Amino acid sequence: MTAPHRIVFANEKGGTGKSTTAVHVAVALAYQGAKVAALDLDTRQKTFFRYCENRSETQRRRNVQLPGPVFDVCHGDTVEELENEAARIGEGMDFIVFDTPGRDDPFARHVAASADTLVTPMNDSFVDFDLIGQVDAESFKVRKLSFYAELIWEARIKRSRAQLEEQKREMDWVVVRNRTGYTDARNQRRIDEALTELSKRVGFRAIQGLSERVVYRELFPSGLTLLDKGHLGELGTSHLVARQELRNLVANLNLRLPKKTENAAMLATTPLVEPA
Repeated sequence: MTAPHRIVFANEKGGTGKSTTAVHVAVALAYQGAKVAALDLDTRQKTFFRYCENRSETQRRRNVQLPGPVFDVCHGDTVEELENEAARIGEGMDFIVFDTPGRDDPFARHVAASADTLVTPMNDSFVDFDLIGQVDAESFKVRKLSFYAELIWEARIKRSRAQLEEQKREMDWVVVRNRTGYTDARNQRRIDEALTELSKRVGFRAIQGLSERVVYRELFPSGLTLLDKGHLGELGTSHLVARQELRNLVANLNLRLPKKTENAAMLATTPLVEPA
């Protein structure tokens, strides 16, 4: 049986919209008929886990069925136990999503290095950019890679060497730029240039993510997402724009869906991603 595609949301800095992005991507895939599992590795905050718990409670309270992942929080103390939990929850699944803590963590390093798709959300600021690279204070040119970028670079090299022997998938590293609307034009241009330069050196892709919107904070208590059409009440223009941002984000992750999807018809709008 083919192992599920591993999607890892990882950033050692907090406040980048990591868990919100992870939940929406997981639900988007489930809406397309994919079988999705999710494991929350942040045993302190449990934001992803709590979001899904709220979603389950909303289903029970409203007596409705909402697509979403099978989810759990990591209980293991070792990498081996983590992998056992991932194998258990990921059995028979098309995708398994890992949401990691916003700090340096051995489990986060492990799943990041073993990701098929590694998603690193960041805000458009050089504070967040410092996670992947350091820039010169005058020219804003990239001076060197960060420890995190070197870790992922080395993991990708090892993955490439083992790809032919073990038939492993090549890692796709995607830097997702969230909250870009809160950045002034000059700063955004400098970050554009720095990301472009660094992406050529370490091979990640930079894509647009989700803007800063109150709606994301409002959705958490109910566990609903922007895709839950018919359950959100009356939507304003900002909600519709945010939904389109989400569609673009999921499409740009280039995730391959199974050829047959059991409940793709549940999605009332155009498909978010194309079947393989």
